[in-house]
This record gives sequence, structure tokens and C-alpha cells, in this order.
Amino acid sequence: MHILLTNDDGILAPGLAAMYRELARLGQVSVAAPDSAQSASAHAITINAPLTASWVHVQNEFHGWSIGGRPADCVKLAVSQLVQPRPDLVVSGINDGANVSINVLYSGTVAAAAEGALLGLPAVAVSLEHGDELDFGGAARIARGIIELLLHQHLPAGKLINMNIPSLTEGRPKGIRVVPQAVQIMDDYYVEQAGPFGTKQFWLRGSFKDFGSDANTDLRALRDGFVTLTPLHVDLTERSRLADLADVDWPDVTQFR
Repeated sequence: MHILLTNDDGILAPGLAAMYRELARLGQVSVAAPDSAQSASAHAITINAPLTASWVHVQNEFHGWSIGGRPADCVKLAVSQLVQPRPDLVVSGINDGANVSINVLYSGTVAAAAEGALLGLPAVAVSLEHGDELDFGGAARIARGIIELLLHQHLPAGKLINMNIPSLTEGRPKGIRVVPQAVQIMDDYYVEQAGPFGTKQFWLRGSFKDFGSDANTDLRALRDGFVTLTPLHVDLTERSRLADLADVDWPDVTQFR
């Protein structure tokens, strides 16, 4: 098996190295990751500038492509140009921090895996909840075991799984839950400070205050100490409204010109 490993925390991130060690037990691992942190970059790609790619040795442990672009860029470039043979699987992570609820929309980690799915590959995004100690090694072992099971049974080509692992304090994880994405929003706010030359600077801060009462969501299940698995897709069509909109007596559009 040939696995393409990427992330949004950058090629030097400890979560990437931990995931590499575990995935190497499953087969050949090629690495293509951003040369700097790209958190919350969503599914942005580079179109008006060239992408730089450098072959680097990481922590005296493995080589990989360090790419001056976004997470989705890394997967797109690696699959089309940089790695051979074509990967059998894309894994993105381990991200430093959970990607649940609406954070899925902002996440570069999820976007990198989604790019793999768009290219027709099975893909898994892996994130670790913040805690007192970020045990990336333990999280990588859990992720690798689950990925093996997914590959054997439930992860066909072009499909995407978003995996979130709770902080690995005593007694966690309590198990695995397959749950839908929550829709709770974060309690966001901006911290203002003076910038240079009379400008103002605004730093975004925030966290989830409402975890919801429904245990059947990724946000609540992760909070309760479970590994969450959520199948995602890139088709954003709200199909239940298609018929309603199609039934509108739309006027001749030329009248709007």
C-alpha cells in the first residue's frame, strides 16, 4: 500500500511525525506537507503564484516534500506530480486540535483529505483534541488501528472520513462513535490592539461554549471522551430544497439585463 501523508500544521509538526511512524507499518508512506502552519486555511488553493517544493529530511527520520502552499495544494501537487506510484490512500494529520462541528468548514486538515477524495482516493482526516498533554504517539496508534479497519471494510475510493480523537487523559478514549457533524457555532470574539502607523489589529479568539445536548454529534461525543468518525462529502447541495426551487415560476431572465 502507498499512503500519502499531509497536514495543515506544517511538515515539522509532531503530529505528522507520529502519524508517519504508525502508517509506515502499513506500507510505503510519501509525505507532502506545507512548509509552514496553515491552520484554518480551508480548501484554498494557489492559482496566481507558483508552488515551491523542497525535498527535506525531517527529524533525521524521514524525507518529504515541503511545499510553499496550502494543504489542498500539497495533495493536488503530490498526486499529480511529486509521488509515484499513485497513492492508495490519503491521510491528513494528526492535527493539533479537534476539527468538529463548524470547524470542519475552516479546517485545512479536513480540506487536504477532501482534496484526496476529490481526486478519487480514499481519505482520512485525523485530529487530536487539545488537552493537558498532547499524546500524538498514542493518538497515532489509535488512528492507525481504525484506519486499518476502515480500509478493510468501509472506505472505498473517493470517500472521506473525519476522525477526531479525545485528549488521552486517564480512561480515554471510552470507545468509538459514528456520528454526524454538529452545527454549533463557536463563541467568537476579537481582541483589539494598536497596530503600527495608526492601524488597528484584531485577533480572533473563541471556543465552543454550547456542546449541545444530543449525544449523537461529533462535538458532544468528543467532549464525552469518544473517538468520533464522521463520513463527509464535498457535494454541498441541499437536495431537499431542489424541488421547491425548481417549482418557482421563474421569469424571463432577460428582463433583468
